[in-house]
Amino acid sequence: MNLIASSGYFGIVFLMFVENVFPPIPSEFIMPLAGFMVTDDKFSLPGVIIAGTLGSVLGALPLYYLGAKLGEDRLKKFATRHGRWLTLSPADIDRADDWFDRHGAYAVLFCRLIPGIRSFISIPAGFNQMNLASFLFFTAIGAGVWTSILAYAGYLLGTNFRQIGEYLDVAAYIVFGSIIVLYLWRVFNYKK
Repeated sequence: MNLIASSGYFGIVFLMFVENVFPPIPSEFIMPLAGFMVTDDKFSLPGVIIAGTLGSVLGALPLYYLGAKLGEDRLKKFATRHGRWLTLSPADIDRADDWFDRHGAYAVLFCRLIPGIRSFISIPAGFNQMNLASFLFFTAIGAGVWTSILAYAGYLLGTNFRQIGEYLDVAAYIVFGSIIVLYLWRVFNYKK
């Protein structure tokens, strides 16, 4: 909250960028908080949505370029060597590739609306050499819808957000703890 309050729209862009590159920072906390701050006249709702969408689009680019640079075969080799720690197997890459082949650009659009895989769809888009303009277009639409929903939810909560904020701190610890437990479970149960 302090970063958003002190950095303004740039703070929203930055946090959403980081959220896309390092998914454990959830947009489900960033955007509703920014939407809430609209009720304090710190931001405008369209400005929050634009900043969140811009951050998401910019954050999708590193993973897109990673997929394009490595390619599917090198990514599979990397997953074979380091898959346990990434909790990613070559079979996971094949499934993502098959799904991307079936749905193409719409996969990018719809996956931007699904927590957990929103960021990762950029990788198969990259190694499938999806046209960059199309990738950015569908990413922007999907991210725009997602950030709009979250920001508007925070805006609607308005003054109740402070009361809910007490529970959000506890919820944040539960979410982060669950992510760590899930990660450790996947590491220990990883099969090549």
